[in-house]
This record gives sequence, C-alpha cells and structure tokens, in this order.
Amino acid sequence: MFAAVALSLGASASAASLTENFDGGVPAGWVKVNNSDPKGSTDWFQGNPLVFGSHQGAATSYIGANFNAGADVADISDWLILPTQTFNNGDKLSFFSRTVDGSLYPDRLEVRFSAVGGKDVGHTAGSVGTFTTLLLTINPNLDYFGYPEQWAQFNTTISGLAGATNGALAFRYVVEGGGPDGDNSNFIGIDTLSVTAVPEPSTYLMLGLGLGLLGVMRQRRARG
Repeated sequence: MFAAVALSLGASASAASLTENFDGGVPAGWVKVNNSDPKGSTDWFQGNPLVFGSHQGAATSYIGANFNAGADVADISDWLILPTQTFNNGDKLSFFSRTVDGSLYPDRLEVRFSAVGGKDVGHTAGSVGTFTTLLLTINPNLDYFGYPEQWAQFNTTISGLAGATNGALAFRYVVEGGGPDGDNSNFIGIDTLSVTAVPEPSTYLMLGLGLGLLGVMRQRRARG
C-alpha cells in the first residue's frame, strides 16, 4: 500500500526538472537562434574567463552572449532555447547572471515561455514566435549600470497554464542599438541554472493519505 502511494506521488508531480552548471558550454539539445539585424559573428558561447569567471566551478563554466551577436549597429535578438518539457503552474526557473565590471554599454536579457514548446521564435529581430509569455527582464530600460556586475540570482515562476503543458523556456539577449559600432550591448553570462517542479495539490493530498496510512500501520504494530 505504501509503495502504491509513493508511485502516485511520483506520477502527480510536474515533469519539469533540470539542473545545469554549463561545465561544457551550451548543453546538447539547447537551440541557438540569432535573429539580430544585421547578424554578427557570434551567438551563445562557452564562458570567457578573461572577461569574468563563472559563478561556480571552472572559470569557463558558464555561457555568454555579447555585442558581436550583431554587426555594425544592430538590433540584437540572440535566442537560447531550452528543451521542451512538461510544465505545471508553480514550476520555477532559477539562474545567475552578470555583465562585466564597470560596463559603459547597457545589456538586457529576457526570459520567455512558449506554451507549445519547440523553437519557433520567428525570423526577425523583433519577433518572438510562440514565446509570447515574458517571464522576466533584466535591465528592461537599458539603463547604464542597470545590469548586475557581479553574479546575481534571478527567479521566475510559471503560471497561467490550464493544466500540464508541453512548453519551453528561452533566454533572449535583446539590445537595440547594439553591435560593435552601437552605443549598447557588451557581454553577459548565465550560470547555475535550475528548473524545479513544484508538486501539484493532488501530490499533497496523496502525501497526507500516505502519512495517515503509516500512522495506522504503526498503531497496529504497537497493539500487536
């Protein structure tokens, strides 16, 4: 009976779960799409310790994006799309991010969600495809010194879903007037990422039933 309860607990939890420290750079299965206009010479890449070191682990153990995602003066829109997973309301994304010390070129990062999953982000610098839900923006107004210059933690929560949903999260390095000849965009990093499933209400119900059953079993053993 206890085994049946345990199986029910596992089945009722959300399937979204992921931990990534970027020891090997951009993970296999993550999709890079650079829609910058005009497009530059880079997209997302392994961290560069000559710019700054990682949040934890080896100095290169983070991922980065920079001004070279665009060419000349560019509207940068550089996407990094996580694999499609099953999400429920309450699932959480946590990660650390930063820019360079004393940066004079503002950066911006968006976290977006697609409720259908996949990798459709459109084909222009201004398009978002199916990733229409904006979960979080770091330095939305491109303020000078508005992006943290030391590793800082950011958290966001999935909400508004009708039920279990096959969806995908994405990072979008998005900077207007960026590129090597622009006034904006420098270099950002992302590290120590986790996607955490939060148990659904039915999980707590089954947990309560399981604890109750354990209590009954202990009482019977005591009487015996």
